[in-house]
Amino acid sequence: MNMDKYNLTQLRKHGEDVWVRAQVSIRRPQLVTLGSHVAIDEFFVATTALDIGNHVHISTHVSVIGGAKGLLKMGNFTNIATKGTVICISDEFKGHGFIAAPGIPEEYLDRSIVGSVTFEDFANLGANVTILPGVTLPQGTVIGACSLVRKSDALEPWTIYAGNPLRKISKRPRENILAYAKKLGYA
Repeated sequence: MNMDKYNLTQLRKHGEDVWVRAQVSIRRPQLVTLGSHVAIDEFFVATTALDIGNHVHISTHVSVIGGAKGLLKMGNFTNIATKGTVICISDEFKGHGFIAAPGIPEEYLDRSIVGSVTFEDFANLGANVTILPGVTLPQGTVIGACSLVRKSDALEPWTIYAGNPLRKISKRPRENILAYAKKLGYA
């Protein structure tokens, strides 16, 4: 067994040409499905379920949090750059109870904001981006470095956004990307 590689047999399912570094922390591997041609770099942490498509790269120091009820779904040709944070479930922090921590009974906890996060095909995150619960990144969307994406942000397909608050930067051409994907067998 290669000591530099994560033990993929722990996962629910995985495709071919999958490279996950040994230095990752996947808390619930039985809830993880990886497609083909996937690379996950060192120091990735996931506490949620993951449903990852084909031709996906997750860079170093990426965190996906939200526990067993959380889900990150990434389509084909998607990426998360270094230090990206995806939050699938969060406390409201409004004082209705304690923030979630080990040993605290559920009836004493604050209310939660629950929402899976979805990357449609060709959606990508720049470095140091935070995604909050319930966000769907439409097809071809790119989020620029150091941005914050909320569920209330109105995102359009094939558009580049950046900032906090998030703002539209420009449209993103799709013709070449779709043509190349078709050559690789994706309609």
